Amino acid sequence: MSEERAAPAVPLAPRQEVRLPDGRRVSCTSPAEALLIWREATGDGLYGLAARQLRPHDTVLDIGANVGLVSIAFADVQRTLRIVAAEPVPDVFACLRDNLGRHVPGGTPVRTAVGTAPGVQDFTYYPAAPGNSGFYADRAADDALTKTFLRRSGLDEESVEMMTEGLHDGCTIEVPVTTVSELIREHGLRSVALLKVDVERAELDVLRGVDAADWPRIGAVVAEVHDEGGRLAQLCELLRDAGLAPQVRQDPSLRDTEMYEVYARRAPGTEPGR
Repeated sequence: MSEERAAPAVPLAPRQEVRLPDGRRVSCTSPAEALLIWREATGDGLYGLAARQLRPHDTVLDIGANVGLVSIAFADVQRTLRIVAAEPVPDVFACLRDNLGRHVPGGTPVRTAVGTAPGVQDFTYYPAAPGNSGFYADRAADDALTKTFLRRSGLDEESVEMMTEGLHDGCTIEVPVTTVSELIREHGLRSVALLKVDVERAELDVLRGVDAADWPRIGAVVAEVHDEGGRLAQLCELLRDAGLAPQVRQDPSLRDTEMYEVYARRAPGTEPGR
């Protein structure tokens, strides 16, 4: 799928730059969100654990790449990675393309969403909170989740209300959709050491878009999961059926929310291409 696909008309969020704690500058549409994502990508959670298992010349699929901060964190661990990073929103994708060009030598940006089948779908875009955008965006639930996170971070109620006011004002755009298996074919990937998934309630869609014949090519999955309607249990069952052993973690700042991290990998020595 070409990154040159015509972009739909969509309200543009101002393109900005933010300095990471290590001094590097990255493009983004929301500096505050970018720094939060960077903290998550480089913290003591399951993203960091997944990154430490990567080896030179591994391939990573970054689904729901946003502006590419997780891809950058992975490439910092292994500079020779090949990373295919998918992001559907045009102005966010522009930042992704810029950041991979600056900081990820083996990065390939692809402007697409990823789901169960190729096509075109409506997508809710939050210009003020692009990382919370998605096919199944729920303004009330997204406001509640953000408020819980901010309270856990020590903010008073007045500040919480001020910071979330209008944060999830969204618009509907049409985005192209592909599948993991289509990306594997289109980019000639013999194996995928790590499939990273951060797609705001569409996690099962992404994994159900992996053809049965392609699961043996995938060595590990790391995903952010919204546990609504039993989604976490369903996702873990799917991963076990695919031959991976999942572990689950919840960040302390997200206690009492539906947000979890899952990291699932094959038994050591049985990974594809190893």
